[in-house]
Formats: sequence, structure tokens, C-alpha cells
Amino acid sequence: MPATDTLASSGEIHTYLVTRLNDTLRRPGMWGGELAIRLTLDHLLFVERRQGAWDDEKRALERREAWPPTGVNGAFEVFLPAGHDTSVASVYAEFAHRQGWLKLDRALSADEYATMLAGIDSWAAQDRLWADVTSTFGTPSVLFGSTNPYYGKTLGYATADRSEPMLFFHLWNGTDPDAEPSWPPSREQPLLLAVRRGDAPFAASFTFTPEGQRRRPAQEG
Repeated sequence: MPATDTLASSGEIHTYLVTRLNDTLRRPGMWGGELAIRLTLDHLLFVERRQGAWDDEKRALERREAWPPTGVNGAFEVFLPAGHDTSVASVYAEFAHRQGWLKLDRALSADEYATMLAGIDSWAAQDRLWADVTSTFGTPSVLFGSTNPYYGKTLGYATADRSEPMLFFHLWNGTDPDAEPSWPPSREQPLLLAVRRGDAPFAASFTFTPEGQRRRPAQEG
């Protein structure tokens, strides 16, 4: 049994969990997806003695209809084709940002954010690629997913003001339904399917590109 003076301090444990949360949000497929994010959040809130904060967040997600019985992943099944890991991570990142845990690679200025918010719907009225997003709006605050263009990903944009909702670009590079699965995909850049505004009612938070509308999952009934 190790001596107690070799154990990590509460501050060190907190720093470790914040770092692990950021790693898990950015590469959810590598770390274990939604379950790994939930477990890390649970541990972090325990260290901060704020276990009830997640219950409050879950109720807020339910009010937004972003938390069906199948969790956040199930909420995206209505709007985006398969492969939701990075999209799911973006919802948890909204909570992490408000708690002060999310480490931004770049914080937008208030003017950048206001300009982006005002023009995003009209900008998304035509089809876009990953390169179009970054050339128009710059380096994202957070990249959820791989830098490999053959994989889907989500780009998040935020200011340092944690009360401002984050903005997300959901990009997809999957297999067409009528095509034989292949690797790598025929597209060299992922397609932008939708822009999402954090904290809004879930169904109303999406602005779809024409490609995103075409690829929305068919609803039964």
C-alpha cells in the first residue's frame, strides 16, 4: 500500500480531470464516446462537490428536447446521418464551457461573434465544405474529432464570455446510402450538413445546408 503522502492532491486531481475532459471531448471516438464524457463529468463534479449540477443540466437538456430516452446521441439521430460522436461531444462542451472547464484554442472577439451570428443562416443557404468554414470564420475554438479530412467532425466557435452560446458546424464524410462502403471516401473534404446554435431548443437550433437537408434521416410514419 503506497504511503498517503504520495497521493495526488485535490488540486492535482481536478487539473487532471479537466485535462481528461478536454481530451475526451475533442477525440470522443478514441476515449470512449458519450459514456466516457459522462463519467469524466461525474468525477469532476464530485471533486468540486457539485454533483447536483449535472441533474440541473439534464433537466435543461430535456426542456430543449436534446435528451430523449436514448441520450444526446438519440437526439441527433433525427437530424444527422450516422456517426454522431463529435456532434454529441459538442453538446457536452456547451456545459463544460459554462462551467469554465473547456479550453479554447481560440476565443472569438465580441465583434467576430456578432458578425458570425448575424450572417450564419444566409451563409449556410448553400453547400459548403470544411475549408469553406475555416476560410470564412477562421480557426475554430474547438475541433471535435480528427484533423483527417476523411472523417466527419464538428467545429465549435465561442467567445471568452461563457454566457454566450457556442456555435457549431457539423461536418460529415460518410458513405452514400446507395454506394458500396469504401476507404477512403470519395470526398476529399467533409461536407457541412448543418450549423447549430448552442442552448436553443434543439429542433430550432439547426440551420441546414441544402446537402444537409438532402441527407437528413428519413422519419418513420
